[in-house]
Amino acid sequence: MTPTDLDFNQLAELLLWTTLAGACIPLGAGLARMERIRPQWLEEELRHFVIALGGGVLLGAVALVLVPEGVGLLPEPLAIVGSLLAGGACFMILDRWQAKQQRAAPQFSAMAADYLPESLALGGMFSAHAEGAVLLAVLIGMQNLPEGFNAWRELMASKMGSANALGRLLLLALLGPVCGLVGWFWLADFEGALGAVLLFAAGGILYLTFQDIAPQSRLDRHWAPPLGAVLGFALALTGQLMLQAA
Repeated sequence: MTPTDLDFNQLAELLLWTTLAGACIPLGAGLARMERIRPQWLEEELRHFVIALGGGVLLGAVALVLVPEGVGLLPEPLAIVGSLLAGGACFMILDRWQAKQQRAAPQFSAMAADYLPESLALGGMFSAHAEGAVLLAVLIGMQNLPEGFNAWRELMASKMGSANALGRLLLLALLGPVCGLVGWFWLADFEGALGAVLLFAAGGILYLTFQDIAPQSRLDRHWAPPLGAVLGFALALTGQLMLQAA
């Protein structure tokens, strides 16, 4: 098999996986369109289970793929920690901006904010033939399923029309392969940039997890506690990097 054939196969695999991962968004919305479950307590249990499932998958993506791969591609410790903290800070700024604008769909915005950078990084990983590329694609799809479920219910609660809501979710799903292609062509020869994107996404996901999915860790309209979670993870990562350098 020639290198060209190998690259073509990798590109086709990227498009397949990003499409499947994106398809989990409308699939989750389809599950959310089912008739309400009775009794009421069972519906509440299901909703909280789906939220917790999404949080667990997000943390798994951070711990198993994004941080290990990012550290491997970005060897400078200061750049590693800086990229992680930058992701958390940027997502905090986005969160505060949404609060000031009184946006009606924070779940949808959060889903877009983590899905698109992940797809960008995924394209770069497939281009670099990284071992964790397929695993990351599976984790993206797994997190999109509960996020699509929650985003649909949120959009319906905001009195948005079902056609408009479905159009938003489908557009977001289609942007995944587009970002994957951008990552494939743009990040292919820049391992440092790819590592920074992976760690940036990890920092943002950590912030979103503790801000939206672990409400016990935050206060209403206070953004420092979830950013503290990002800082705590960064401190632990710094210690690990120091041990490796010793």
